[in-house]
Amino acid sequence: MYKQLIRPLLFKFDPEEVHSFTNSALKNAFHLPLAKSISKSLFQENDPRLERKVFGLTFPNPVGLAAGFDKDAKMIDEFSELGFGFIEIGTLTPKAQEGNPKPRLFRLPQDGAIINRMGFNNHGVDAAVERLRSRKSKVIIGGNIGKNKVTPNEQALQDYLYCFDALYDVVDYFVVNVSSPNTPDLRALQEKEPLLDLLANLQNRNQGKARPKPLLLKIAPDLNHAQLDDIVEISVQTNLAGIIATNTTISRAGLRTPAQEIEAIGMGGLSGRPLKDASTQVLKYLRQNLPEEIRLVGVGGIMTPEDAVEKLAAGADLVQLYTGFIYEGPRLIKHINRRILS
Repeated sequence: MYKQLIRPLLFKFDPEEVHSFTNSALKNAFHLPLAKSISKSLFQENDPRLERKVFGLTFPNPVGLAAGFDKDAKMIDEFSELGFGFIEIGTLTPKAQEGNPKPRLFRLPQDGAIINRMGFNNHGVDAAVERLRSRKSKVIIGGNIGKNKVTPNEQALQDYLYCFDALYDVVDYFVVNVSSPNTPDLRALQEKEPLLDLLANLQNRNQGKARPKPLLLKIAPDLNHAQLDDIVEISVQTNLAGIIATNTTISRAGLRTPAQEIEAIGMGGLSGRPLKDASTQVLKYLRQNLPEEIRLVGVGGIMTPEDAVEKLAAGADLVQLYTGFIYEGPRLIKHINRRILS
């Protein structure tokens, strides 16, 4: 029903406006009688065999919602009803910011892909904290943190520390985002020295807490083996709990969408089906070279249950959806979990 009726209708409208509209519609729908019972029947797969113990946390199932979909933690209760095993909010920054000029979100239906250059648009970390304090769901929450666009890289640490301290009491794990292609110079923080400094300082702050939280790093799919080797070394040195592989790509290789259309869209991170193989290769390389105790989350191009199983076979302990959720609909979560059980 979603792919035949709902998606074609939604895809007639601006992607960012549709995102806001569907979130609002979903929130209203869950006020209706029996909505939660219907959702449980349609979307949830509750089976103890799906449980995963990762980062010292118990996930009811390994399928999560990737960062970027619910940046401001407005839809935690609603998305938890769709069967996600965990939800990652953000990327959040200390101060609210509008992000990049619109239009900044583009569908590539021929490729099952999306290009976005949102630019960390969010209402600021403090507003998200207030929403998280009032949520009803007990779903596991990850806090994805970044820096404001106006903050120079030399002062980025203070932005990350601010977000870490603000979110500490209301999230279950943290993700350090230095891999978005949509904030100027952000990816420079993936270089060895600045990344080591950033993670070491965050981990020092974390270890100073009464109960340290799992600290993860989200990386780009566009890194070469030498750069990935640096990531491995830094992850061990800073005692990271895990790595999320991967963020969106700046590559446009192999797309079916006409080149003229791609050029007209311009810059941004590409997600969806064309990202699948590249992100899986990064995942495999990391699993082969990281100590076993550093766990991996696979994200990028998961459009089918088989794609999710492929990520798990490549070394992922958990997987996350974003573009696949848009193209395939909420039933994809249940289908993945059923495929894992089969």
